[in-house]
Amino acid sequence: MLIRRAGERGVADHGWLRSFHTFSFADYLDPKHMGFSVLRVINDDRVAAGKGFGTHPHRDMEILSYVLSGALEHRDSMGTGSVIRPGDVQRMSAGTGVTHSEFNGSRTEEVHFLQIWILPDRRNHPPGYEQKAFPEAERRGKWRLVASSDGRDGSLTIHQDAAVYAGLFDAGEAVTHALDPARSAWIHVARGEVTVDGVALAAGDAVAFEGAKSFELRGVRGGEVLFFDLP
Repeated sequence: MLIRRAGERGVADHGWLRSFHTFSFADYLDPKHMGFSVLRVINDDRVAAGKGFGTHPHRDMEILSYVLSGALEHRDSMGTGSVIRPGDVQRMSAGTGVTHSEFNGSRTEEVHFLQIWILPDRRNHPPGYEQKAFPEAERRGKWRLVASSDGRDGSLTIHQDAAVYAGLFDAGEAVTHALDPARSAWIHVARGEVTVDGVALAAGDAVAFEGAKSFELRGVRGGEVLFFDLP
């Protein structure tokens, strides 16, 4: 078990954007935290009202956006225009190349979201976009598959042998999940408090497993958690 505490993350404060980097990103470089398996980026971003990311390029990356509060407006070179709200998950496969922008159209409310990058199984996939809503009832007290290699159970499809789950766990809600010891697992607490195998975790904390057969997660207070099953 590896524990990554919120306070150990990199921080970037641009005024309009405050971002916490679980793994090395942009000006934050930590050779010990360059990613985990095929999970390359988890950025915990807060975008001020009326601000956003200007048009910029990406390629050869599976990019997931998970909104915790507010509404994030998306535009890209594939002609996609959408708004991502809490409960929505967006997948953009950058592939051979795509440009995009994100904007907070609210005049008063910040947007809080997680930006997640997963390395693809190969280079030069065609660019693609997908967005789906996962109601709270489907995530309450259990894991809801939100992204997978084959799009099973209504999840988003990513170009990698990985599975991403989301769950909401309050006090008294618990789940035990079996793991393949040949694979890796990363658990990120987006909000609230939970325990994983008895270890207390709060917002921004994470725990990783390698060679484990299972783990137990218990809610403590308002826990919103992402779990990555990785090769």
